[in-house]
Parts: sequence; structure tokens; C-alpha cells
Amino acid sequence: MSERGERTIVSPRGVEESRTVTRLGSGGPWEAAYGYSRVVRAGDLAWTAGCTSTVDGVVTHVGDAAAQTAQALRIGLAALAEVGAQPGDVVRTRMYVTDRAHADEVGRAHNAVFGAVRPAATMVVVAGLIDPDHLVEVELEAYLGDR
Repeated sequence: MSERGERTIVSPRGVEESRTVTRLGSGGPWEAAYGYSRVVRAGDLAWTAGCTSTVDGVVTHVGDAAAQTAQALRIGLAALAEVGAQPGDVVRTRMYVTDRAHADEVGRAHNAVFGAVRPAATMVVVAGLIDPDHLVEVELEAYLGDR
């Protein structure tokens, strides 16, 4: 799914501005069923939906939280690239892990990708994710400045 919509808004100072919102899907198994986009860009900001290690509808790296994190980050960064963002543009990440015991390996996998970038980051332990084989889910936010 791909959607680009332009709308005119009035800023707090009374100035009319035109803004474009781009919504892109990856064809993942839950996007159409649950009604969401893989990535949305609005102006100079972009956000991914939660990314897991699901590839072509199949969970990869079952039982390996670090590898799942690396795969989920690759999926998220590929989605951001579709709207013009690079890894250095990422300003915030969120990591949801299903077990506190996975925190260190998930954090190290995050560091391998974002150690030089150092976005604001949150890691939360959750009761579970949509597929019982998912150990981690990540969200990425990017700021693209004047691009």
C-alpha cells in the first residue's frame, strides 16, 4: 500500500502551509488486516510501525533475541529509507522485549546499529507480542530536517 496525501493547514500564526503525508506499506501480513502503514512521513518527521523479525510472513531467528533485533532494525531502516531517511536521521527508538533476560542482547544489537547515532531509546518488558515466537519488536522515529 502506498498513499501520499497533501493537505493545507493554518499554522498558529495564521499562515497557510501545505504539508504532504506519505504512508507506505510493506505487504506484511498484519498491515491490511489491522489497518496500518509500515512507515509514515509527515513533513520532516518519519515513524515506523512496530517491526519484528517476520519476513514473508514467517518469524525468523526463533529463540535468538539478538538476531531478531538485528532483523527488525533492518526492516525498520529499510522502511525509513523508502521515505528518504538514513540511519543517522533516527532520533528515537523503542524496543519491546518479552523477557527481561533478553535485555542485554537486544541492547547490544541496538548498539551495533545505532552506537554512533545514539538516539533516545526506550526498552520495555511486555507480556507478549502478536506471535509467540517474537522476542522483540522495535519502533524507529527519524528527523529529516530540511530534506
